[in-house]
Amino acid sequence: MELCVALDLPDRMLNLALAEKLVDHDIWLKVGFRSFIRDGKGFIEELKQLNPNYKIFLDLKLYDIPNTMADAAEEIAGLGVEMFNVHASAGKKAMQTVIERLKEFENRPLVLAVTALTSFDHKSFHEIYGADIEEKAPWFAMQAYQAGLDGVVCSAFESRAIKRATDEKFLTLTPGIRPFGEASDDQKRVADLQTAKEEMADIIVVGRPVYKADDPAAVVKKILQNL
Repeated sequence: MELCVALDLPDRMLNLALAEKLVDHDIWLKVGFRSFIRDGKGFIEELKQLNPNYKIFLDLKLYDIPNTMADAAEEIAGLGVEMFNVHASAGKKAMQTVIERLKEFENRPLVLAVTALTSFDHKSFHEIYGADIEEKAPWFAMQAYQAGLDGVVCSAFESRAIKRATDEKFLTLTPGIRPFGEASDDQKRVADLQTAKEEMADIIVVGRPVYKADDPAAVVKKILQNL
């Protein structure tokens, strides 16, 4: 299991300061909508300058018509990030089109599909998708698997079922992890570190418990010691 720290602070300098505190660890860093829209390609380059071994997960959750998603994926691949994501609900054709377009890249980034956002509880998910999370998340994952993607973004509670439905090597990235039982905030389906391990998550994303800590590096070190 690997650790991904979310760079979700309100400005570029705060995020860079956080990344600088963690340079002794070759971990994943998540760059989301807020940071990328504000700080762009240059921010990714700055992170790589701090530690060339940082692996960047660009969390933009592409969702559009197939060709537009593939166009965006091609541009993302040119940024030098190691991973990005799309929405599985964009459909199998869209995911296949993305992967097909990326075949020209020798070292293409990993592509994951979002199954169900962890902000959904069971009621709100059913209102939109007309099905239960336990049923739909593995179905979305199977669509992504058949489309040739590398894995999915899901809650820790769906990870094991998704691997059963696809393949043990099909990656599961689980956001909103509260490693040692911290407050869940706006996330609904959160898990601690032990649960994520039991459910066979491959990459865990930790945000607030790291960047709100007095000593973020110490928290990261403790997480890594418990992986």
